[in-house]
Amino acid sequence: MSTYTPPKVWTWDKASGGQFANINRPIAGATHDKDLPVGEHALQLYSLGTPNGVNVTVMLEELLELGHADADYDAWLINIGEGDQFGSGFVAANPNSKIPALMDHRTAPPTRVFESGAILLYLAESFGALLPAAPRARTEALSWLFWQMGSAPYLGGGFGHFYAYAPEKFEYPINRFAMETKRQMDVLNQHLADNAFMAGDEYSIADIAIWPWYGGLAMGLLYDAKDFLAVHEYTHVIRWAKVIAARPAAQRGRRVNRVWGDEAKRMPERHAASDFDEG
Repeated sequence: MSTYTPPKVWTWDKASGGQFANINRPIAGATHDKDLPVGEHALQLYSLGTPNGVNVTVMLEELLELGHADADYDAWLINIGEGDQFGSGFVAANPNSKIPALMDHRTAPPTRVFESGAILLYLAESFGALLPAAPRARTEALSWLFWQMGSAPYLGGGFGHFYAYAPEKFEYPINRFAMETKRQMDVLNQHLADNAFMAGDEYSIADIAIWPWYGGLAMGLLYDAKDFLAVHEYTHVIRWAKVIAARPAAQRGRRVNRVWGDEAKRMPERHAASDFDEG
């Protein structure tokens, strides 16, 4: 294997390869004019059914399950493979051009919220749900929420990229990020050995944030890496992941903005609860 010597000044190589090479670029901002659609509900979600998108759709479905009718929402597809995230309307909603983005039309002007962790916290505080009220448990939930935001890039952009998406497979980055991913899974496994959920006995936004990534990995749903990472070792994570996967709201949330896999489980857009029945 040849050794790469970094140049003195890095320049953008558009032909770098990889599954997402056509949308990766070192500059921000819109590439084209495109307004975002707006449906009938106050909450307008613009997303894709990746783990970061699933965080928010599960949260919204859980709020509806709890009886918060005002949490009803329209979910519009942002196809990142086609560069929808660089449309002018989406960039106005999220200057970072990453899904998901939420526009709350209960305020005037509408409030934009971007980054999945921020959206979860915003919704939890707005509806007074899925975040423990007791200070100690609330702090624990927020600690694990921020743990997810700091840790998941090593699983997704690190391990997932080099193991599943990179145009060439190299031992060092795969080993480096496999080691970190397994370390993170062990962190969760040890914690969940003594706790039903991330903040103790109460299901919260911490679980909703972590489950699509690490629960998905534990259940063999990410990167076809179940055997490679020996996820069977993490028995407490698997137990926790299955408990959440059995929740009706989690099952619905996983379908929203999903455009791949089993056709019966796809729902590119969601505008009403009845959409699930039609699907």
